[in-house]
Amino acid sequence: MRSWSIPIGRLFGVELRLHLTFLFLLMFVWFAQSATKGPALAGRGLALVGLVFGSVVLHELAHALVAIRSGVKVRGIVLLPIGGITFMENDGPHTGKSATRDIRISAAGPLINLGIGLGSAAACVLLLHMNLLGRPLISPENLAKSFVWSNLFLGLFNLLPAYPMDGGRVLRSVFAQRMDYVQATRKAVTIGQGFAALFMVAGIWSPWLMMIGVFVFIGAQIEDRTAIFQSVLETVRIEEVMLTDFATLSSADTLEDALHKAVHSLQDEFPVIRGSDLVGIISRQRILDALRSGNGYVQGVMSRGFQIAQKTESLAVIFRRIGSKGLSLVPVVDGGRLVGIVTMQNLTHSMALLAESRKLQRAEE
Repeated sequence: MRSWSIPIGRLFGVELRLHLTFLFLLMFVWFAQSATKGPALAGRGLALVGLVFGSVVLHELAHALVAIRSGVKVRGIVLLPIGGITFMENDGPHTGKSATRDIRISAAGPLINLGIGLGSAAACVLLLHMNLLGRPLISPENLAKSFVWSNLFLGLFNLLPAYPMDGGRVLRSVFAQRMDYVQATRKAVTIGQGFAALFMVAGIWSPWLMMIGVFVFIGAQIEDRTAIFQSVLETVRIEEVMLTDFATLSSADTLEDALHKAVHSLQDEFPVIRGSDLVGIISRQRILDALRSGNGYVQGVMSRGFQIAQKTESLAVIFRRIGSKGLSLVPVVDGGRLVGIVTMQNLTHSMALLAESRKLQRAEE
C-alpha cells in the first residue's frame, strides 16, 4: 500500500494516500496545455485534474463506506487517476455470501460517479442551458461540462472487466466462487493486463489512452502483490517467521544494566521476564528516557500492557493484532513458555522474502 504513494490525510478514519502517477498526470497536463495553449489555460488544466481527483476520492469513499457498513475493515485507500485501490482486511475464507458482498462493494464506486454525472448533467442543462454533446467533451475550457463527462466516463470505465477496475473486481468475485481466491485474483489480473496492453497500443492514436493503459497496468500489479501478500498472511504460521535468537531483560535489572545489554543487541524492544514468566515489554528508548531521571529498575518502567501470540497462529491474526493495538513487539509462546518474538521490522523483512518465494513458485508452475 505504501509503495509509490504519499499520505494526504484521513477521512472517516480511513487513511488516504496519493499514488505518484497523479503527480505525473499533473505534469503531463501542464506541459501539454502550456505547449499548445499557453500557461493561462494550463492552470485550468490543473483545475480539471483537481475535479478528477475529487471524483476519484468520492468513488473510493463509496467503496469504503459500503465496505464498513458491510462489516469489512478498511485499512486505507490509494488514489490513482483512474479510480484508486481500497485496501480491506480479509475476514476469512471467501464464500458465495462474501462474493455477493464484494460485488456490492465494487459496484458502489461506479454508481456514485454515474449518479454525480447524471445529476450534474441535469443541473447544467436545466440551469445553465449548456450543450453537453458539443466537442470536446472534456476540456479545461469548460470545467462544468468536463466535470459531468469525467464522472460519467469514470463510472462507465470502471465497469470494464479489466482488473483492478470495479468490473474486474466483480469478475474476480465470480471466479472466486469456483477457485482459490488468489488464483481468481491472478486470473482477473491477467485479463486486466490484457486490457492495459490494448489501451497502450491504442495510444498510437491518443496519448490519453496510453496513460490509461499504464494506470491500469500499475493498478493490476499493486493488486497482484496484495493478493500474494494476503495469501502469505493466511497460510504462514508465526513459528515460520518469528525470531528465536533474541535478548531478554530481567525485571530485576537496573536501567544501566538494561542499557548495556541493549547496546549489544539489534533489538529496539525487549521482553521482560521474572524467572520463567513473561511480565512486561520495554523499549530501548524507554530505558534512555527513564535513565535521564536517574537509575532504577526495569520493573518500574516496563509496560505491562502486552499481548502474546501462539506459535501456531497465522500471520493474519498477528497482523490484525498489531494493527488494532499499535504494537511493535509481540512475544510468541508455546505451552506458556516464551519461544520467540515478532517485531514489525522482522515481520516486514520476512513477509517480503516469503511473498517473493510464493511468486517464484507460481512462476515455475
